[in-house]
Amino acid sequence: MTHRFPIKEIARQAGLGTATVDRVLNDRAHVSPQTKLRVTAAIKELKAQEAQLAAHGRRLFFDFVVEAPSRFSLEVKAAAEAVLPQIGTAVCRPRFLLQEIMEEDEVVGALKRIMKRGSQGVCLKARDTARIREAAKTLTAAKIPVVTLVTDIGGTDRLAYVGLDNAGAGRTAAYLISRALGDVQGMVLATRSHERFLGEEEREFAFVETLARERPGLQVFAVQGGSGVDFETSKLLTKSMVGIHHLRAVYSMGGGNLSILRTLEHKGLSPDVYVAHDLDRENRELIQDRRIDFILHHDLQLDVRNTFNAFLSYHGLSSGLVGAPISTVQVLTPENIPR
Repeated sequence: MTHRFPIKEIARQAGLGTATVDRVLNDRAHVSPQTKLRVTAAIKELKAQEAQLAAHGRRLFFDFVVEAPSRFSLEVKAAAEAVLPQIGTAVCRPRFLLQEIMEEDEVVGALKRIMKRGSQGVCLKARDTARIREAAKTLTAAKIPVVTLVTDIGGTDRLAYVGLDNAGAGRTAAYLISRALGDVQGMVLATRSHERFLGEEEREFAFVETLARERPGLQVFAVQGGSGVDFETSKLLTKSMVGIHHLRAVYSMGGGNLSILRTLEHKGLSPDVYVAHDLDRENRELIQDRRIDFILHHDLQLDVRNTFNAFLSYHGLSSGLVGAPISTVQVLTPENIPR
């Protein structure tokens, strides 16, 4: 197979081991047709990147470190891949570390590895902890810009925050619930995926404050944890359900909605209004089945485009402002879901 690229480069592009690529290139036995196709496609992609590099003159590596349920992190990856062809000032190559649960040590270790191998920018969705803040500061000091996605990190010199107006989303959820329920008594379940996600904390604070003003007869019952992962969310919610009665509404800030609904149904609870975040595959099915009433959504592709623009501006490859705009919340119902 004709090529001019190092085996390591082809293997990295194809997501295969170097030994496997070597067998394909030398037409050895015991190689599946699918593997041969992956190597062929990788070489074509490298040729295309080489042509881009010749045209634009620079190749940049960006790292995405995301703690989120796979249903959301895969949306981030898809958004990045959709935006890349629109960037004409450089060849941008994203690298992804996507995990449903990333403890503090894992995030700090990942950021240290990125600093050691080098990067032109880190897009970070992680918990707001002292050690993660310090690791982000260290990257910034090493001239590796950090952009936080969807949830911010306090007290750092990060380049920009991109994502939803979290306080605005919380106020919107309170408004929708207050108008849907009217002047009634009862409880509202407010769930967060983790207490250390600053974005969800901002949503909850604004939600509680607005709902107390609009409907003082409603009592908010807050549950934190589970990381939006189905099993963990169900287990936590089951333990926390003691004392919930007259459940009128749910505001789910951190995902795991199918698990939440199943747990509530098992307990014989059926909220009148359910507000969730993000139009991922699971939530799309739930709102189409009218098990969710409202989804607070934002344009993830716009967020990722703003991330790339912030990095390119930092490196002098874009004339745009470094400060990326915050996404406005979109209220989706079963009648206006984007196709």
